[in-house]
Amino acid sequence: MSGNLSTTLIISGVILVVGITFLLVFLPMLLRPETKLWIGDGIFRIDVASTQIERKNGLSGKSELAADQALLMVFPGEDKYGIWMKDMNFPIDIVWLNKQKEVVYIVKNAPFDDQTTIYKPNTSAQYVVEFPAGTTDSKSIVIGKSAIFQYDNKVVN
Repeated sequence: MSGNLSTTLIISGVILVVGITFLLVFLPMLLRPETKLWIGDGIFRIDVASTQIERKNGLSGKSELAADQALLMVFPGEDKYGIWMKDMNFPIDIVWLNKQKEVVYIVKNAPFDDQTTIYKPNTSAQYVVEFPAGTTDSKSIVIGKSAIFQYDNKVVN
């Protein structure tokens, strides 16, 4: 009988540890609201890069970006932020937005094998969005269009 009690206690302990791990690690990821961007004719799921390290890494090393996905880089203020294709594995469209979330500059189909070119807008911007190549044409994203996006649980438009 004591063997059954020991086994029951061990199994209960393992279940408790797994449950606590789920609550602390996986549940917050599952409950995090999806971050979206509306621009042109498209609605995109976005990852937000708001720290210097996140912006520097960008999409480097990723194998692909789905047609409904984008990376939003949030900068602390407006400037002519440069983007380069270090360690990229696929071409992208790059869109710069000013602090009013209006498109101010676009680079279409930036080649992933060009590791030296730094793409810079001709006017200041506070946000940079990276899309799969061809997105700006297919979703009618043009200079002057406004974007709406949500990050840190706030809708920004």
